[in-house]
Amino acid sequence: MPRVLRSTVIEAPSEKVWSVLRDFNGHDRWHPEVATSLIERGQASDRIGCIRRFKLADGSELREQLLTMSDLEQAFSYCLLDTPIPLFNYVAHVRLAPVTDIDATFWEWEGNFDTPEGQEEHLAEIVRTRIYDAGFEAIRAYLGREN
Repeated sequence: MPRVLRSTVIEAPSEKVWSVLRDFNGHDRWHPEVATSLIERGQASDRIGCIRRFKLADGSELREQLLTMSDLEQAFSYCLLDTPIPLFNYVAHVRLAPVTDIDATFWEWEGNFDTPEGQEEHLAEIVRTRIYDAGFEAIRAYLGREN
């Protein structure tokens, strides 16, 4: 079972970063891989169990379900329900923590999943670079545009 763990420091207060990330349906506004997104059945984007259906820039479609959300801990978890690439039993966790001496945010993003045998490293690299690392850079740019 591959595990991808990435972390970074964002030069913005954790409350500001959290206000963007906690919108489970908002990643189409900041992540370069996501073209459109909607929450199925009109549910709130912070309701545990809600499902987001989104299209990537290449036209492929995915569905993910919100598993946990904690404003106190600035953390949430989600799982993949449908995806065009063979990531099975994918569960991800996003956690933020304040870096108090510089008024910044420590962001940890972790995903665990199964893959077909022999594709572990290739698919882990896709998650690492095209999802997590691209997301870190995109949030930096997004927050920079808000200032």
